[in-house]
Amino acid sequence: MSKPTKTMQSLIAEVQKKREALEAGGGEARLEKQRAQGKLTARERVAKLADADSFEEFGLFAQHRSTQLGMADKEAAADGVVTGAASVDGRLVHLASQDFSVLGGSAGEVHSLKVADAMHRSLKTGSPFVFINDSGGARVQEGIDSLSGYGQVFYSNVLLSGAVPQISLICGPCAGGAAYSPALTDFVIQTRKAQMFITGPQVIKQVTGEDITAEALGGADAHMAHSGVVHFVAEDDEEALYLCRRLLSFLPSNNLTEAPRIVTDESIDPNPALNDVVPVDTKQSYDVRDVIAGIVDQGDLLEVQAGHAMNMVVGFARILGRSVGIIANQPAVMSGAIDIKAANKAARFIRFCNAFNIPLITFVDVPGYLPGVEQEYGGIIRNGAKLLFAYSAASVPKIQVILRKSYGGAHVAMSSRDLGADCVLAWPTAEVAVMGAEGAVEIVFRKEMQEAEDKAKTREELIARYREAFASPYVAAGRRLVDDIIEPASTRRHLARALEYLHSKRDHRPPKKHGLIPL
Repeated sequence: MSKPTKTMQSLIAEVQKKREALEAGGGEARLEKQRAQGKLTARERVAKLADADSFEEFGLFAQHRSTQLGMADKEAAADGVVTGAASVDGRLVHLASQDFSVLGGSAGEVHSLKVADAMHRSLKTGSPFVFINDSGGARVQEGIDSLSGYGQVFYSNVLLSGAVPQISLICGPCAGGAAYSPALTDFVIQTRKAQMFITGPQVIKQVTGEDITAEALGGADAHMAHSGVVHFVAEDDEEALYLCRRLLSFLPSNNLTEAPRIVTDESIDPNPALNDVVPVDTKQSYDVRDVIAGIVDQGDLLEVQAGHAMNMVVGFARILGRSVGIIANQPAVMSGAIDIKAANKAARFIRFCNAFNIPLITFVDVPGYLPGVEQEYGGIIRNGAKLLFAYSAASVPKIQVILRKSYGGAHVAMSSRDLGADCVLAWPTAEVAVMGAEGAVEIVFRKEMQEAEDKAKTREELIARYREAFASPYVAAGRRLVDDIIEPASTRRHLARALEYLHSKRDHRPPKKHGLIPL
């Protein structure tokens, strides 16, 4: 007797049944366990990030081929990772979302190959790549094949670097070799429910005897404050996905295009409040973010690494709808002095903006590089040079605004005319000099100070004399190192005009494979 012939409808029903089973991941019980921990599932994260009904999945039916250590008969839905393409605010992105409900989201060979494939599709189409991490690590049962898969993901990260933006979301565990993929991406967003480390607390305890919790070792706050690995901290998955969407709104899709221009504030009228933000007395502190808020569209700054190296502020904003990268000394922290962490933070941000055609605006109020034995031993020479390298190598429009102090080598490092700034503006409070007047008089006028009868009065007179002769903005303007001295209230208008005329800037560099930043 012949077998009954299958109909198209029965075949379609079979496909649908298999699809539903695979989309259920590790099963409803495991998905509910994930939700009970205050986390979204892998597919819920994709749905929250992407525009409604825009996600197109690749590799739903992919399966591992491992036969050892009990894997022969073990099914793994989509091999533990959801991959595909979607639109976010109407723009194409490619993404991967690890599914912790399937084998703990462990990365086996096929799992990693799916991720790498999504990355290559991102590169081919010139679209950002978003990787949502939630994994127990390498799939031990697959041995070296698992490690090979990791290697292909890392290699793909480097291929994409500088060509399309890469954003990593850490929404669960991310341990061992898995942590190196986020480290190779442009931005890392970590939730407070996630931990990320190379070696966990147990291994550290066994090897070094140090006792530490997973949260203290690899939590979001630890990585923000200490390691600098994380760029944004989110309370939960929903905030992480919101931050990802917001970040993408400032970025171009790739290095051959420009960021979308979103005009929300077309006014360039003077802002009189800016005239009173910066104290004339250089010893008084203030929050430079108040200056930035008074200039950019809607006062909106998406600050990057807000809790790391807080003596330097970096982030994205808009001026007349154009995305700009903001770099600013923060006088409210360490008087705005540049230390190792601040130099690294700024240099990395500058290089990202340059790679993706985002103009740079630098607000300067800096007394110098931070002195100290710890800084010297830590390599302030090498790390401080990264800032010089990053600004010098940047070919995007570069605008410097000197708010107050701009002293010594730090003056040069903060996007000075000599490092290729296209436009340099100074407020009337600006002081451009080798060092502060107080320190300078001790060196320049040492003899007069020693011979003076009233040393305190003489010192004040000499400080005023030095400031008038060397530290005012007029000296720098006279040497054409400052283009204009402007009223603070009019800063937005000057920046808007400068961005307009610098829009077509072309900066030709010597032909070479790449420069060698002092790593």
